[in-house]
Amino acid sequence: MMGWFVRLSLALASFVTAAFVAKDAPNFGVVNVFVAIILLVMGLAVLALWSPVAQWAKGAWRNLKS
Repeated sequence: MMGWFVRLSLALASFVTAAFVAKDAPNFGVVNVFVAIILLVMGLAVLALWSPVAQWAKGAWRNLKS
């Protein structure tokens, strides 16, 4: 199961990495792992901040209406 997650995250990161580094470059694997970690951190940040931001926006919208 963990292998599927790693393979999927590296596959998604390879699209981003290929835009900046040639696939036959010797450092493609290292850059690919770096991009995968950055995408993972960004995804976790969005999940962690989604509820507080939604609650803030709902309160701010109520304040604007009145």
